Amino acid sequence: MTLETVLVAVGGSSPGDRLAQVAEDIAGPAGATVVLGHVFAEDDYEDTVERLEFDDDTEVSPDAVAGRNRTVRDLEKRFDAAGIESDHRGAVGERAPEVVSMAEALDADLLVVGGRRRSPTGKAVFGSTAQEILLDAPCPVTFVKRGEYP
Repeated sequence: MTLETVLVAVGGSSPGDRLAQVAEDIAGPAGATVVLGHVFAEDDYEDTVERLEFDDDTEVSPDAVAGRNRTVRDLEKRFDAAGIESDHRGAVGERAPEVVSMAEALDADLLVVGGRRRSPTGKAVFGSTAQEILLDAPCPVTFVKRGEYP
C-alpha cells in the first residue's frame, strides 16, 4: 500500500505529541503528506473565532481557524523540521462524522486518531468518538492510546 496522505485528527483530548510521533514514524519513510484535521464543536467555533481576533478583511473559514490553533501550528513546525510535508484542515460539527468526511474528501490513505480507554459504561453514557471513527472511516485507522510512546 502506497501512502500519499495521512490524516491526523487533532483537538479535544487527543494526545498531540504521541499522534505526531506516530505520524512521523509512518509518513516520514513513506514520503506522505500529513494533514492535521481539527474539528470544532459548533458552540465552541464562534468563541474561538472571536478569541483569535481575525481582521475584518480576513475570510474566516474553519481551515483558517484551524491554522491558528496552537497545537496545529506546533505540529506543522515539527513536521517541517522533520522534512515532512504537512497541511491542515478545519471543520465545524460533530467530531466523528466530520473527521470521517474529511478523510473521504482528502482521499486519505490512513487516519491517525487518539483517545483513551473507557469502560463499557463510559462508552454507553458518553459515546466514543474514536470508536465511531474506527467503524466509519473510509481508510485504515491507527489508534493512539494516551500514555507513553516508545
